[in-house]
Amino acid sequence: MGLLGDDVPFARALTAQECEGVMALGSRRRFAADDHLLTEGDRSSHVVIVLRGWVTVSVSTDRGNTRLILGLRGPGELLGEMAALDSRPRSATVRALGPTEAQVIGGDAFRRHLATHPRVGSLVMRQLAFRLRSADQERSALASLTVLQRLASRLDELSRAEPSGPYTPAAPGPARSGALVHLAQDELAATVGATREAVAKALRLLRSQHVVRTGNRMVEILDPDLLALLAHGHAEAGSPGAQRE
Repeated sequence: MGLLGDDVPFARALTAQECEGVMALGSRRRFAADDHLLTEGDRSSHVVIVLRGWVTVSVSTDRGNTRLILGLRGPGELLGEMAALDSRPRSATVRALGPTEAQVIGGDAFRRHLATHPRVGSLVMRQLAFRLRSADQERSALASLTVLQRLASRLDELSRAEPSGPYTPAAPGPARSGALVHLAQDELAATVGATREAVAKALRLLRSQHVVRTGNRMVEILDPDLLALLAHGHAEAGSPGAQRE
């Protein structure tokens, strides 16, 4: 499972000249917390490049108002490219987690630029391929892993973030003891495709085994080694984690 974007975001993979050329196509906009940068089903075709802040990428589900969070995206990430390329409705909603700045580029201008700058176009294609592979992994995890395994995997991933920001991708390695994940229980549930009640049960089990400590919109990792074992199904976790809600 993977919630964070590629290790090399789109804008950071560009040369200085390429980045200047892409940014010149649009204008900078500021978004408040909870603002939509892109909205699922909308027929707009512009793209956005996150400059500052973090956003969630989510889709609607069959559970009424419940949404499934597909990803957390930060500075340098390109979003909305699918609608720009195929002119079909938006496939997901992008929402600001906090104050966010982004470069907004019209779809027509973006397509023309890709046609005349093949290396930039190849980076867009690479990003699309990476995200499609990640989506396949997510679907497999939803079908085959328990709620506890999915939650442990997600906490393990997010706890390996750099200290400079709770969602900054870090180099591969073990989670850090004492690392904090700054998401509420309903947000965690949305990242693993489970109900809030199922995630609350899984968290209670992790607390009882002293794997995590929870607070207001916070999960602290106390035993990263056991968390990693649970994420990969190498440790027994009791009945609450056996649910597939």
